[in-house]
Amino acid sequence: MSQAQNIAFTNARLVLADRVEPGALLVRDGVIAGVGAVDVPADADRFDCGGKLLAPGIVDFGVFSVDREACRRGGIVRVALMPDQRPVLDDPGVVQRAALVGRPDLWIHPIAAATRGLMGQDLAEMAFCVEAGARAVGTGRRWIADSGVMAKLFAYAGDLGLTVVTHAEDDGLTHGAVATDGETATRLGLPSAPAVAEALAVARDLQLAEASGARLHLRQVTTAAALDLVRAAKRRGVAVTCGITPAHLHLSDIAVSDFRTFAHLSPPLRDDADRRACLAAIADGTIDILSSGHDPHGPEEKRLPFADSSAGMAGAETLLPLALMLVRDGHCSLDRLFQLLAVNPARALGLDTGRLAVGLPADLLLFDDRAPVRIAGDAFASAGNTPFDGLPVEGKALRLWKGGRAL
Repeated sequence: MSQAQNIAFTNARLVLADRVEPGALLVRDGVIAGVGAVDVPADADRFDCGGKLLAPGIVDFGVFSVDREACRRGGIVRVALMPDQRPVLDDPGVVQRAALVGRPDLWIHPIAAATRGLMGQDLAEMAFCVEAGARAVGTGRRWIADSGVMAKLFAYAGDLGLTVVTHAEDDGLTHGAVATDGETATRLGLPSAPAVAEALAVARDLQLAEASGARLHLRQVTTAAALDLVRAAKRRGVAVTCGITPAHLHLSDIAVSDFRTFAHLSPPLRDDADRRACLAAIADGTIDILSSGHDPHGPEEKRLPFADSSAGMAGAETLLPLALMLVRDGHCSLDRLFQLLAVNPARALGLDTGRLAVGLPADLLLFDDRAPVRIAGDAFASAGNTPFDGLPVEGKALRLWKGGRAL
């Protein structure tokens, strides 16, 4: 389809912020100009959506690797890039390069490093990194143990209006661990840590966020105890959001049986009671963001003894179908799902996008929620280490547009 000033998407099921309804969508010069019942200009290019779902493009919050083709296949138009890069995103020049490298197909919104080299000691030059394009500041894969450093971080970030993105595991308990304490870890003889390590980290960071008034985003919350703390903090008016990945919703620690390194994740998979608590937190609105946690590793890092393998999985290409399982199983509605995938991530980054609304960028995803797919890691655009390899799912991205331009 040629790029035109006016494009009319007709015969669509529109995924709006609070409902799904049939209708059309008009794009003018890369911006949404009409939603629902629209008058189609005579000179507009028409695109018949064939009754499929038209939704805002996914905003993937907290990826560790930029894989443009994997994102395109997964319906992702924007990513929040974690600071754990080479070099670390603690310098304005590095942040600026990271922000520009994916355009025009994929917009990258860097999360600047909170401390120099992500070492947890000296604060990085956050203000300069913001001027270079950073949209948030984060601790990366690590939890900062020094509460004094964290207090300064929240104060500084609060003055800048930045969200602080934290990894929530107390390293005093989790150092060297690769699994969660429990029957599976014991049976396999894996170094493990108690699940309470997450709640301890969450409690500290919530208190500091509340005292400073700064915004806090807990990138992954995976235990019932930690989710209870988040609920209580929200009731008190603390500016906190939290996220999770599909893996922690669909898998328990049983998935690491047979030393399956593709299920070696950070934070590690939890027991089934915690997994079910996470599903309940999706249903009641405690969890705000669903992201891929995209962190692919090749065989040289995964085909090792479990304790020596790298934590992480390829998640960009499977985010949509694994997320749609939540709708299929009745844990949330489709419009609520895209709040998790697009609306809330955009809001956390301070971006006016992620919705099908007049005046917003025409970042669009056309998908078939009933298309049968079998996940095949060896066909991934990135390294295909996924614990879902071979799983039959439903849901496929059909077309993707960035600012009205077909990708």
